[in-house]
Amino acid sequence: MDRRDVLRAGTAVAVGGLAGCASGSDDPTFIEGFENGIGEWETGAAIGPEVDVGEFDWEVDVSEAEATTGDRSLRIWNQGDYDDGVTWAVHPVPVEPGGSYRIAVSGQFWSESESFNTIRHAVMRLGPEPPAAEEDFPQPGLNTTDLGETPYGGLRDALWLADGWREYAFEWTTSELSTDTLHLAVGTAVIWEADATHYVDDFSVSIEPR
Repeated sequence: MDRRDVLRAGTAVAVGGLAGCASGSDDPTFIEGFENGIGEWETGAAIGPEVDVGEFDWEVDVSEAEATTGDRSLRIWNQGDYDDGVTWAVHPVPVEPGGSYRIAVSGQFWSESESFNTIRHAVMRLGPEPPAAEEDFPQPGLNTTDLGETPYGGLRDALWLADGWREYAFEWTTSELSTDTLHLAVGTAVIWEADATHYVDDFSVSIEPR
């Protein structure tokens, strides 16, 4: 299904730390705790063609309401009236071109409580291009960890599986990359017709040559 989409430059408060390109060390290439502001994060949203994306309300900003470590995390809110829509934030991650890699990505997502209803999905994506539509994220239940080489890495899994913070993680096996920049996107996808707020924090990207 075609999607109308919009990318908005983030005007909230958050930030990333880049530790350089892949070097084979144990240090992550990218870590993010949102302690210093929005930095290079950009925000975006998309919804199905039956709804104008301008009518889909969403917010992404830094908050002190919840945090796994430190004092801040990224708050993602979106409305559920249309039983559809996805909201995300995306950040560049450096990589050495000409190599093939095994990349591990992890992050923390906060839900208000545990629920038997699937209210939102957590979405994560790492690839050569930033997302522009919901179809750019994995399908529900998919995690690229065990799929071998894929065009991009990521996951889409249910939120509200626990009260508070829960870790989500995936691995991506790349083919030879021609780019020097990857794009990490994290967000939430609407499943249930209810407004919902989530927080995300403590993202890490580790890149190892293979």
